[in-house]
Amino acid sequence: MSLSPDLLLNRELGLLEFNRRVLAQAEDPKLPLLERLKFLCIVSSNMDEFFEVRMAWLQETAQLTPDRLLPDGLTPKQALQKVAAAAHQLVQEQYAVMSDNLFPALREEGIVFLRRMEWDSAQQEWVKSFFFRELMPILTPIGLDPSHPFPKLLNKSLNFAIELEGRDAFGRASGMAIVQAPRILPRVIKLPAEISHGQQHAFVFLSSILHSHVHELFSGMTVKGCYQFRVTRDSELTLEDDDVKNLRTALQGELRQRQFGDAVRLEIADNFPPPMEEFLLSQFNLQTQDVYRVSGPVNLVRLMQVPDLVDRPDLKFRTFTPTLPDILRKKTSLFEAIRQSDILLHHPYQSFQPVIDLLTLAASDPHVVAIKMTVYRTGTDSVLMESLIAAARTGKQVTVVVELMARFDEEANISWASRLEDAGAHVVYGVIGYKVHAKMLMVIRREEHGLRRYLHLGTGNYHPRTARLYTDFGLLTCNEDIASDMNDIFVQLTGLGRSSQLKQLWQSPFTLHSNIIQAIERETAHAAAGKPAQIIAKMNALLENQVILALYRASQAGVKIQLIIRGVCALRPGVPGLSDNISVRSIVGRFLEHPRVFYFYNERKEDLLIASADWMGRNFFRRIETCVPILDPKLKRRIIKEGLRMYLQDNVNAWEMQSDGSYKRRPTRGQAHCAQLQLLEDYTR
Repeated sequence: MSLSPDLLLNRELGLLEFNRRVLAQAEDPKLPLLERLKFLCIVSSNMDEFFEVRMAWLQETAQLTPDRLLPDGLTPKQALQKVAAAAHQLVQEQYAVMSDNLFPALREEGIVFLRRMEWDSAQQEWVKSFFFRELMPILTPIGLDPSHPFPKLLNKSLNFAIELEGRDAFGRASGMAIVQAPRILPRVIKLPAEISHGQQHAFVFLSSILHSHVHELFSGMTVKGCYQFRVTRDSELTLEDDDVKNLRTALQGELRQRQFGDAVRLEIADNFPPPMEEFLLSQFNLQTQDVYRVSGPVNLVRLMQVPDLVDRPDLKFRTFTPTLPDILRKKTSLFEAIRQSDILLHHPYQSFQPVIDLLTLAASDPHVVAIKMTVYRTGTDSVLMESLIAAARTGKQVTVVVELMARFDEEANISWASRLEDAGAHVVYGVIGYKVHAKMLMVIRREEHGLRRYLHLGTGNYHPRTARLYTDFGLLTCNEDIASDMNDIFVQLTGLGRSSQLKQLWQSPFTLHSNIIQAIERETAHAAAGKPAQIIAKMNALLENQVILALYRASQAGVKIQLIIRGVCALRPGVPGLSDNISVRSIVGRFLEHPRVFYFYNERKEDLLIASADWMGRNFFRRIETCVPILDPKLKRRIIKEGLRMYLQDNVNAWEMQSDGSYKRRPTRGQAHCAQLQLLEDYTR
């Protein structure tokens, strides 16, 4: 069977469908109100990245290779039209949720966003004072005329197009000016309690403050209109491998240009005059379909700060304290606990602290001689990185593989790489052309019987903050075969030479793809022979053609295939004669579902693996990834139950994928089953 285009779904449309599911969380009256506001902001943040990366790629592809056929059989131009139409619809729905649903509900709870016409005299005076005190000194209006060309506007910055009448002090009569709002200031400002007049929490938008006093910037002229807009730019970084002598230096040069990439999207206020719209389109070299008129702030992401400014626990998810595995609650040293047995951490229900403790302990323990670690995303303030720096300063052999090309974390990683090098650590940047996405930590300790290696492998990043927001699995182990494999991978990354035969780990770009295909084909053979066969896989995305083809074949042979895919899926489930035995569901809830878990029945052996990789071409062929088998039967049963079975029973946060790529909420019949809530109760009660 060959994979024809009509058997694959469009990637970009799939991403928009995922954001539609997130937006449904903002509409859900069963969720705490301020958390619903956060979900609205998450959609905006996701859409920003969608345009910066995927839409930018699609536009460039349509321009450079218009005759190319995408995997789903569409030309880039055809795909662009479909994706733009779906994006426009989603944005309209998003602003409708904000204005018709969330804002009225927030007002009922005493949380209001006051428009200019609602300000009373005391509020007007406070706003005026704020403008002259905080805004006026740092605003730079740019009048447009032959000596003032259109300014280079930063990616996603808040800007105002000002319509003017009259002449200035030099006799110039330009009819238009641009004002860029300073990024240093918040977009939402909370009014003092004494002028909120009974409202618990009253806010004004920075844009409203500027609107009301923008005339102060143009003395002697008449401001006929003030209209907010925002441009989104292509933010993908490209480095020509052949020309790179020093990756860090080359990347720093590219980062300086990111804010001024090609324009991809123009967001404008709904009252924006058509002539000014045409003018901006010509300046940014955009088409009409690239314009998004919105009835509200052009950047809803900035509303994310509001829940932090509102002390209303009743309108937020209840707080919880992650627990520790039983063995780590005892007064046993962490090294001794790992020696006793493998330890599984299920975040965020279980704490990320043992991983932090392992590095902190390693940095101070005189018996630890070396530490090796990969870093993809870790944040700008990381206790893990500080521990590595401390270990290097005490003379331990510290090797850190820092992935400088982790999208939107490049600057933070460059900074950590520099600090680590200054402390004496060996810092490498992986392999040109391959992102190091594997999550590996090795601590080498001298003990009575020689050197022992303590390992951590995970499905998520070494980022304590996201470990509270994302679901992930992490494994602490001393298994010698896995340790040997991990060491071989570190040698690949830091040195030169051919890949070696690994004992336990599956690794991209060498064995992960072929091993996944073989595992699927083995289940296919079992089903064809009349034996029970089953595959359950949980991941963020499924896009790789050969894996999809193998799954279709397995379904036709009778393999029961259950896929739990949070985001985009190019496979069509439930197609008669093709994928009757495949179901796809997406779980969207309080926590971002992030683990990759692969289960193959294998004649009752129940092979189970956790991985850093999704089933995408980039993860299989253009990244260094690891996939580790769970060997401890007890831990295997835990992951099957907590990571797979409970999610297959979920009828609260589950969406079932249809064969056309759309999703429907799984109906709640009888007792409600919410995997995330059940795990919270099981672990934190």
